[in-house]
Amino acid sequence: MLGILRQKVNAGGSPLLAFGQRIRPALSAWRGYSSAAKEMTVRDALNTALDEEMSADPKVFLMGEEVGEYQGAYKITKGLLDKYGPERVLDTPITEAGFTGIGVGAAYHGLKPVIEFMTFNFSMQAIDHIINSAAKSNYMSAGQISVPIVFRGPNGAASGVGAQHSHCYAVWYASCPGLKVLAPYSSEDARGLLKAAIRDPDPVVFLENELLYGETFPVSAEVLDSSFCLPIGKAKIEKEGKDVTITAFSKMVGYALKAAEILAKDGISAEVINLRSIRPLDRNTINASVRKTNRLVTVEEGFPQHGVGAEICASVVEESFGYLDAPVERIAGADVPMPYAANLERLAVPQVDDIVRAAKRACYRSVSLAAAA
Repeated sequence: MLGILRQKVNAGGSPLLAFGQRIRPALSAWRGYSSAAKEMTVRDALNTALDEEMSADPKVFLMGEEVGEYQGAYKITKGLLDKYGPERVLDTPITEAGFTGIGVGAAYHGLKPVIEFMTFNFSMQAIDHIINSAAKSNYMSAGQISVPIVFRGPNGAASGVGAQHSHCYAVWYASCPGLKVLAPYSSEDARGLLKAAIRDPDPVVFLENELLYGETFPVSAEVLDSSFCLPIGKAKIEKEGKDVTITAFSKMVGYALKAAEILAKDGISAEVINLRSIRPLDRNTINASVRKTNRLVTVEEGFPQHGVGAEICASVVEESFGYLDAPVERIAGADVPMPYAANLERLAVPQVDDIVRAAKRACYRSVSLAAAA
């Protein structure tokens, strides 16, 4: 803040019949929650978004392990095989490299595949197709090849599934030009962002959270409208505040909101930003908030080194350093593979109390040793 004052003083049908057609644009702009008409689980939000996009566009089809007969490992694709048939809801063998490659090839020819990974940990089997084929083809073809494909599935920590099923891949994919990376939190996010991803002409990595599937959120009539869509690259201010900015995505948004409630009891007004989009990152919203609150806490489940929070910190230091009244605080998962034991697992992922303590440090409020233990 002193730096800013100093600056002011010194200066001032069958999918096979529809090859080659362009993707239709998103039809509605971003809106916040309106008056809630009803409630909806994240699972149902994803299911209805898939259903409506498949109904509206015969080029959209689904492919993955157990998406058809079993109706999805998490029942996201429930009822879609019966409605659209095996030509558009394709069960695959356990071969991520195989069906991801088929999906990318179909996208080259104008179809719009939605590829489901049972967990994004398994996308490592297919990362060559995602990065070297899907993400780079538009640039390498001088814009002649579009790759309208969505890679979706649960990402990050769940509960008791160990290190090989708990990794957060947000930063992995967000570091790659040519990809768009989305991470919904609420049912509104899930519906609006998945529709945007399917309609987008470029490859989109859509990172869901297994523990959010059963969570219920209020949704308005406009969110339930089939034309509803959220813009890619735009964050949402879930709660306005004036003392400290807290950024989060996916499940951590809920934790940040709970932390904000606790902080309010101590007289700290926290602004909570739901990133929604990891790439592109809404730097304008983040920096505008920091310039108002003069403090920043970033929250993510992934590893701390080279994380989403690190990128946000870099952006704020580059664009809003003079506005900071305290060091930036980063909250992230422990820098270890996810433990299997429940007590260690809890220590390995951020908790609400971690966010509260970080915000208090940023606001120079004393944190007792007992509370920090």
